[in-house]
Amino acid sequence: MDPGLPGSFFVPAGWRYRPPLAPGRSITFISRTMALIDLKNVTLALGGPPILDSADLRVEKGERICLLGRNGEGKSTLLRLLAGAMKPDSGEIIRQSGLRVGRLTQELPQDISGTIHEVVGGGFAAAGIPTPDWEHSHVVDQSITRAALDPTADFTTLSTGNKRRVLLARAMVIQPDILLLDEPTNHLDIDAIKRLEDDLRRFSGTLIFVTHDRAFLRNLAQRIVEMDRGRLRDWTCDYETFLRRREEALRVEQEQNAEFDRKLAEEEIWIRQGVRDRRTRNEGRVKELQRLRGERQDRREKVGSVRMSLQDSARSGKLVVRIRDLAYSWGDKLMVRDFSALIQRGDRIGILGPNGSGKTTLLRLLLGDLMPASGTVEPGSNLQVAYFDQQRDQLDESGTVLENVTDGNDRVHFNGRSVHAMTYLKNFLFTPDRVRAPISHLSGGERNRLLLARLFTRPANLLVLDEPTNDLDLETVELLEELVADFDGTLLLVSHDREFLDNVTTSTLVLEGQGRITETVGGYSDWARTSQSVKPESGKLKSHKRKGETGSSPVNQSEAKVRRLTWKEGKELEALPARIEELETRQAELHALMADPALYQEAGDRVARARDELEAVTGDLSLTYERWEELDGLES
Repeated sequence: MDPGLPGSFFVPAGWRYRPPLAPGRSITFISRTMALIDLKNVTLALGGPPILDSADLRVEKGERICLLGRNGEGKSTLLRLLAGAMKPDSGEIIRQSGLRVGRLTQELPQDISGTIHEVVGGGFAAAGIPTPDWEHSHVVDQSITRAALDPTADFTTLSTGNKRRVLLARAMVIQPDILLLDEPTNHLDIDAIKRLEDDLRRFSGTLIFVTHDRAFLRNLAQRIVEMDRGRLRDWTCDYETFLRRREEALRVEQEQNAEFDRKLAEEEIWIRQGVRDRRTRNEGRVKELQRLRGERQDRREKVGSVRMSLQDSARSGKLVVRIRDLAYSWGDKLMVRDFSALIQRGDRIGILGPNGSGKTTLLRLLLGDLMPASGTVEPGSNLQVAYFDQQRDQLDESGTVLENVTDGNDRVHFNGRSVHAMTYLKNFLFTPDRVRAPISHLSGGERNRLLLARLFTRPANLLVLDEPTNDLDLETVELLEELVADFDGTLLLVSHDREFLDNVTTSTLVLEGQGRITETVGGYSDWARTSQSVKPESGKLKSHKRKGETGSSPVNQSEAKVRRLTWKEGKELEALPARIEELETRQAELHALMADPALYQEAGDRVARARDELEAVTGDLSLTYERWEELDGLES
């Protein structure tokens, strides 16, 4: 109402009006902070069933939201909507004025080139943010240093993992209010993922991310939004609680659908009764039947689960591969040196190492695809190999889904039976229209499912998987994990998925640089607990840079050696981890306080004090990290 008119009142911004319950009662205003982004009754379809069907979503400041859903549900499309890169068919998307949005897409853009400094700095222009030259250069340098990148390196020559690290720095350089990340861990090594987790925990803005990495999800998500058949299901809880609640919700839905179908069947029987009964039937009951038919027709059934299984194979010999004094170089870079090992039937070996350390190269040496510079690789007897290559080079880009699995036939042979290819591919969630589509139209997750479908048409007793979980949805990752865990042959696995490694491997080969390979018992967590190469944590603190790491920070090495830590600086450095943990704890408390509606029902100065304290704590935390990095770079 207009505050200038008699009897009118003004509703302040960020508050909503609650009408009095009875005449003469007082009017109440309930504080409500304005959302960064508010989706209201949004509908969007891209040629099929709606990706969003009258969906609502409210995104608040400081939230960390994980967006979950099956491959093809539209997670990447929703991120595009949130970024403003596309518009819905109907409904409203309200954004705060001046909102800064940083975004990392699932697929690498093909139109970016230049040095790392130029690419990261281009984030300002891409977001339409003008900056003075001096400020631009300082912020870009700081972002590149935090990401441990070489600013002079040519972006186009980098590995896929390092390109994604650069694009992450580009997305964050503008200090966004909201950061949208689509599968940010794809192609990153484990150290890079852990550094990313640390950076995102310190990020004071709003984070919305899509991931298949369960450890990453558990470490970061405070709220889960699930895309399911055009709806957005909001679960403000951790991942374990989400799994329990979702299972219960699906059970209730199945019971309700079964009861609905039973009632509809009864009414269909009734409408088909004899002539005498039809003359006396209740027209209201007929209309209700028509309504039930319409509701049943509109119901979207949940897509079934992937059904994967490996073909039975004859056992290999006890010896699978014997490696003696293996050495290999790529140009001037030493990838493997003096490596000897014995791989026996039933071994389940995980392979770890930073990007560019040679994990895929080691697999290709063991498979005989590459010739070593010296040493020998002796394969055992009766080996049948199924190899999942990270780059998906086995897929024919010019062919259809069907052609890539059957090599032109319409049937596949599986465990002694001839199965129609359409039936087989249905187990991997390929609908008839997708089966005949060229694979250039497939998403990353669909391509990985297709490669798995092709792989499993062949018997195997040696399973070699190079980053098999990239782009898969969480449910498919867990099904693949169960399949691999039950596999009774020999396994060689390269993966950055810490939980996947822990659940399926019994020993680990670690590529530590300069060609050195060490072997440890157990999975990733066992290696991380015992390895001296993992820096001990103090509270939540982890190092952003590791000395000697490939692609390390461009900080001048001679400058770091100008002087040693003084005794006083050493004491200060020892105290900083505890101080950082204290500030992070207080920051988390203040975020929780600011998200509590009860705060805004108190005196207005309480809200202002909390906001001011949060800004001060965030500033102190940033300065403390800078000081820690400065001291940590000196010689002790």
